[in-house]
Amino acid sequence: MKKQLTLCVNINAAIIIVLSAYALLVPAGMLIRSLRDPCLYSGSQLRCAFHWHRTLSPRYEKWARRRVESGAVAALTTTDIAGTEWPVFGSVFYLWATEALQEAHYMNPTLASSSPQSYARGAITAATELLVDPNHAAWVKEHWGKDYLTKENLFYRMLLISGLTSYQKLLGDKKYEELLRNQVESLACELDASPYGLLDDYPGQCYPVDVLPAIAAIRRADKVLGTNHSEFATRAIRGFEGSRLDENTGLPAYIVDSKTGQAKDSARGVGMSFMLIWAAELWPETARDWYAKYEEQFWQQGKWFAGFREYPKGIDVGRFEFSDVDAGPVIGGYGVAASAFGVGAAKVMGRPDQTYPLAAQAIVAAWPLPDGTMLGPRILSSFSDAPYLGEAALLFAMTRRPFEVSKVIDRGKLPWSVYAGVLLGICLGTYEVLATVFKTRRWHKRKAELNVPAAALQVSVWSLLIIAAVLTWTMLSVWIGLIFLLTAQLIPLRVKLQPKNANLAG
Repeated sequence: MKKQLTLCVNINAAIIIVLSAYALLVPAGMLIRSLRDPCLYSGSQLRCAFHWHRTLSPRYEKWARRRVESGAVAALTTTDIAGTEWPVFGSVFYLWATEALQEAHYMNPTLASSSPQSYARGAITAATELLVDPNHAAWVKEHWGKDYLTKENLFYRMLLISGLTSYQKLLGDKKYEELLRNQVESLACELDASPYGLLDDYPGQCYPVDVLPAIAAIRRADKVLGTNHSEFATRAIRGFEGSRLDENTGLPAYIVDSKTGQAKDSARGVGMSFMLIWAAELWPETARDWYAKYEEQFWQQGKWFAGFREYPKGIDVGRFEFSDVDAGPVIGGYGVAASAFGVGAAKVMGRPDQTYPLAAQAIVAAWPLPDGTMLGPRILSSFSDAPYLGEAALLFAMTRRPFEVSKVIDRGKLPWSVYAGVLLGICLGTYEVLATVFKTRRWHKRKAELNVPAAALQVSVWSLLIIAAVLTWTMLSVWIGLIFLLTAQLIPLRVKLQPKNANLAG
């Protein structure tokens, strides 16, 4: 039985070494290469972004098709944000990122071996089908009734226009053109006719962070439809003036009463970062003014971290707290979503001094695995309802193109957290490999003296765990398979040295 136990120990050691290399050492090496890429601060598209997108695309296609086919989303309630909003928002993030990478490939075909519109055609189609799926609109139908496509419902209609525009631009397919045209015209007219240029996302809830991208979506759709809403866009700035601004910061408030035009909340980092990605292409001068104020009141840089706060510097949110579903975690005042979308805002506004530390931190926090999985965003997403939301959102932010010509030469300094993250991965990976080698060598040296209770039973349990790991990993879930695999590492249990007199008696 010692031979079988030795086989268990050897295989377990090989598993730990491979996992350590796969999850820690190789990613650390990939991060070092990515952090040395000049595109990280030049405004050009990162080559690694194409790799991440290419590996994400078949997974996104498979997930989106299964979700639409299941129809289970129709039974979810409006309180289940992760189950209702996130799949739709994530699909639009994916389409936005794909569109940006395709444009980059047009300009420089050497960035990838094939174009995103070619290798991702299936995923583009699947993401769009999820977007227009009636079951995935059940939550907004519950809010707005049968008029959900013609009455307010701004957030969903903004996503619909954005996704359909990207689809038609990428594939040249006019399948959804009538729906796209109807939404563009009706939403533009409704916004224009509203008292303050604002509409509600949900009844009684108006978020300017969604209104501004909706205006940008209408203008982007013009290029596909051949329409012209430039005069509408010029008038639409009224939704972001006067009492719609946070009086303390001079920036658009996060929540506004669309009927009275009065701000109901302060400006917030997640809202400003996302709006600034789109504002420059609508109102360049206003965007410059907003970014200057945003930088002054929200940008925070220390030795360890650099990023945008979720609330202005005068508002203390504590050292660590979880904020709402939009902002994500708020740590030491830094907003995770504000800083992630801040990568895109800084790129658009031509600020390499801020793009560089923000993007570097985002890449390290994402911890990309060799298969293209971005571990950090995947963990922060909903495994059951929107497993790829985080990865799609980060790709969206990382693939924005500069609208402003950079006037800043300094690329900025990397916070210590970037170096610490890479170093931690190297140290942990090296430790696990060396510790495993040492432990295995010690087993081989002393196996004749070791006593393993119920050895046959332990070998049987170990074999079942390995088989279960392989089956679940390949057929069900990598995460469940990993749990079985790590559980197998506990065997052999309760290994003891045999008493010396027992050997003498033998």
